[in-house]
Amino acid sequence: MKNILKLIACIAVCQIVGMLGAFFTIQSVTTWYPVLIKPVYNPPNWIFAPVWTVLYLMMALSAYLVWKKGFGIQAVRGALLVFLLQLLLNGLWSAVFFGLRSVEGGLIVIIFLLSSIIWTILRFRAISKPAAALLIPYVGWVCFAAFLNAAIVSLNK
Repeated sequence: MKNILKLIACIAVCQIVGMLGAFFTIQSVTTWYPVLIKPVYNPPNWIFAPVWTVLYLMMALSAYLVWKKGFGIQAVRGALLVFLLQLLLNGLWSAVFFGLRSVEGGLIVIIFLLSSIIWTILRFRAISKPAAALLIPYVGWVCFAAFLNAAIVSLNK
């Protein structure tokens, strides 16, 4: 029963961050974002919600696999703190890019986000290889998002 509660908590925390990000995104996606010049490889807007939903679920499962190894273990606590840092940066990116409408600020945040995801993967890998593997699509998507963010900065000077 304790493990089910841990899984539910991980899912809830990750999805709440996703909902907070969506709050900032929704306010700009129909007004400010469409007027930005974007590269030809910019995906259609409808793709972002399902991709992020799946990625947040994978993040939650990844964190759960680490947490269930035992919070009393120093490596687990440290890895989960790094995970929470990247989750905070994930939410911050939406607030900066869409909420503050700052493509440059978003680029700065996403570079830190990308670094923290890689750090999380390395920390998780030492505890659970499946947990680390679950974050590979996430780091791939954020790499793509970073290139997209950089292109938007360049195209909208």
